[in-house]
Amino acid sequence: MYDLIHSNLYRQFKGVELLGSLLEEEFSLLCAHDTDAISALEFSIHELLRQIVAERLELKRRIQGATLAEYAGMLPEEDGREINRLHQLVDALEQTCSRRAARNSELSLALLDQSQSLLVFLHKQLTPRQEQCYGAGGKLKEHRPAAALYSGRS
Repeated sequence: MYDLIHSNLYRQFKGVELLGSLLEEEFSLLCAHDTDAISALEFSIHELLRQIVAERLELKRRIQGATLAEYAGMLPEEDGREINRLHQLVDALEQTCSRRAARNSELSLALLDQSQSLLVFLHKQLTPRQEQCYGAGGKLKEHRPAAALYSGRS
């Protein structure tokens, strides 16, 4: 039983370690504005997260509702220390990954805001300005908004 739980924790550790490197890669791609590569990387991140969650659920099933600290307390001293060490490593890496993910999220939202502002600016530059000018009858032309109903004379 110890070997199964130890290997599960080790796989979680390696998975979270890989997640950290993928989040760093995502940050560099966000800085480079490489949207195609970011999209492809997001699929990898989501699949890795799914696998980590599956490992977590399997671990919970194996220890049957006990905590890892309780389980480690039932083991011989050296084995219990190893389980606690792996658990602490996984927890520390998760905290690091959480901070990296928050940083990536902030950067992607900032880039979204920047892109939105640029689109609004370009749209304003492209739309014709309403200028006062004289029409064919010698009067000032009345400008209507873009969506107006036309009424014609017969």
